Amino acid sequence: MIRQLLARAFWALSPWRLVVERVPDRPTIFIGAPHTSNWDFVFMLAIAWRLRLKLRWLGKHDLFTGWKGPVMRALGGIPVDRRDPARVVEEVIALVRTGTVFGLVITPDGTRGPHTHWKSGFHRIARATGLPLTLGFVDRTTMTTGLGSTVSVTDDVRADMDRIRAFYQDKSGYHPAQRVEPRLREEDTA
Repeated sequence: MIRQLLARAFWALSPWRLVVERVPDRPTIFIGAPHTSNWDFVFMLAIAWRLRLKLRWLGKHDLFTGWKGPVMRALGGIPVDRRDPARVVEEVIALVRTGTVFGLVITPDGTRGPHTHWKSGFHRIARATGLPLTLGFVDRTTMTTGLGSTVSVTDDVRADMDRIRAFYQDKSGYHPAQRVEPRLREEDTA
């Protein structure tokens, strides 16, 4: 109840507008992109609390040390050690297969430093678990954030990414200069 009140207050007072194409009705992987600012975390919570979504999210293990650990876990965080990306994917797949049902937020493009490609873990997890992808977004040019369509992935990585690129082509992120074009290294080798 308190979370919903906070979310309503946020959307009432914020210059940002919540836009939702459709709220997923089953477990899904939420892509959070373009992820160009730590403000995206606030948007994620405000969206989830307003729409009453039960979300889990992946965060670097440093966020879960000291006093921050219990807070981040209470907000749905799952600590990951990014030094071993393959292990992260395996752990999330194992968690989903245990029957733990949730919406999982993944930010494949990151916020730190220049990148040329998205990380592909979201696609590998979706393929391995059968979970669809719900395309979440932040767009400063229109001052909107929210949820777009929900799509199923296939074994054709390039075709899947073409659909994802089409959705994000006009989404700028909070800091447009830090936006990374949706592209996976696997596309370059396919």
